Amino acid sequence: MPTGRVKWFDSDKGFGFLSREEGKDVFVHRDNLPEGVTELVAGQKVEYGVIDTRRGVQAMSVEILSPPAKAAAPEKKSERSPEELASLLQDALQVIESQILPPLSRGRRPDRKIASRVSEVMRAVADELEG
Repeated sequence: MPTGRVKWFDSDKGFGFLSREEGKDVFVHRDNLPEGVTELVAGQKVEYGVIDTRRGVQAMSVEILSPPAKAAAPEKKSERSPEELASLLQDALQVIESQILPPLSRGRRPDRKIASRVSEVMRAVADELEG
């Protein structure tokens, strides 16, 4: 069975490509991942079978040979003052109250782009609070 590395994988779309030493990249779909695995990470080493399709070569029966390399995150201290953090939180709360809560209270999900941005801000605020 050929081996290769994950070139990229889009977990939202459920597919990506594997780089192999010889030949073109290989398409991989989440349906061909091991049971319980829903995504791959760039750089992971995998082993797979291949099948030729009308659209090109596709990976089948993917097995993960190595976990993705994780870079150690440097420990950092918060550089923001308590006043700056308070201001950040107030801004985040205003966005949540105006952009996130209204659609949720009407039984709908908020706009995906806005929700993504708010999530990023909330993660950053949480990191700052822990720092």
